[in-house]
Amino acid sequence: MSVVIQNLVRNAPGTRKRLLNDVSLDVPTGSFVALVGPSGAGKTTLLRAIAGLDTCESGALLLDGQKVENMQDRARKIGFVFQNYALFPHMTVARNISFGLDVQPRAIRPSKNDIAARVQELLALMQLPDMGKAYPARLSGGQRQRVALARALATGPGVLLLDEPFGALDPIVRRAIRSWLRSLHDRLGLTTILVTHDQEEALEVADRIVVMQQGSIVQDATPEVLDREPATAFVMEFLGEAAIFRGVVQEGWFTPDEEGVLPFAVTGEISSGPADAMIRPFEIAVASPDLAQGQVIPISSQGVRNGYRHYLARLKDRTIAVHIPDYAEENAFPRGDGVLDISRSRLFRNGKRYV
Repeated sequence: MSVVIQNLVRNAPGTRKRLLNDVSLDVPTGSFVALVGPSGAGKTTLLRAIAGLDTCESGALLLDGQKVENMQDRARKIGFVFQNYALFPHMTVARNISFGLDVQPRAIRPSKNDIAARVQELLALMQLPDMGKAYPARLSGGQRQRVALARALATGPGVLLLDEPFGALDPIVRRAIRSWLRSLHDRLGLTTILVTHDQEEALEVADRIVVMQQGSIVQDATPEVLDREPATAFVMEFLGEAAIFRGVVQEGWFTPDEEGVLPFAVTGEISSGPADAMIRPFEIAVASPDLAQGQVIPISSQGVRNGYRHYLARLKDRTIAVHIPDYAEENAFPRGDGVLDISRSRLFRNGKRYV
């Protein structure tokens, strides 16, 4: 089921503060889209607007090309997993899963036998085949998360909305659950929209990542495009560790303000002026001192972790982390003094992509 959001505007209740500022988004059938951004960016507000839990001042939602006007229409097409799971503690796992079917109007409600069969099918799918009679208090965090997911899927929705569903899980369980969720998404042919603060999580499971800031969509692209061509400095910083080097572009070269950092050629025709070079620690190279035109800087080894040799380069007023793959030839540079090669940087001016 496709989801099209057209020019959604939502204000904070009783104020004119914009929570969603003319947001539009197109999610094709079968897509897995992650909404990311800092707290207050509008991610959960957008998810709740799609689900019909919050009203908007203006805008529209289309499911499979049909405009959806009320909550009743959405309830049969959209499954929602809340951040705190929202399981009913006085109900068994089976009753929690069947709740959405039990409360359907009699005209469309399945028979008791069909509901029981659907519950057992979902328990097997969630890898909880013998947990139907248990109560939520007996379950682990990962198990409760899967029960909440089963409840959202019980009515057979075409769209699954997930609001920080892994936030309460420990890192090991979290990694296992999100890999399983991606596999489940592909197996069932769902259209999934996930809200998360975890950039690594978004990069691992989503086909597209929508970066939000202050109620607006800043960039909507695949993980590869976001990494290669971030639209703003905010996107670059938000999606991973980045070092910033102030400098100036002149006659086709970027020259850093700091000594111990090599200038580099800039491709394309761009105007001269101040700019910021931003680069990931694993994209920085270390060159031997004989390439330096000015003062070299001390560089100390911090050992090998996770397949990278970690170094600290000490500039005049700060320290820069440098991560070099352990197998790379660059890790053989002379110990002690050196210079930084930041030629793989993206350039920004006034926070927007420069080149």
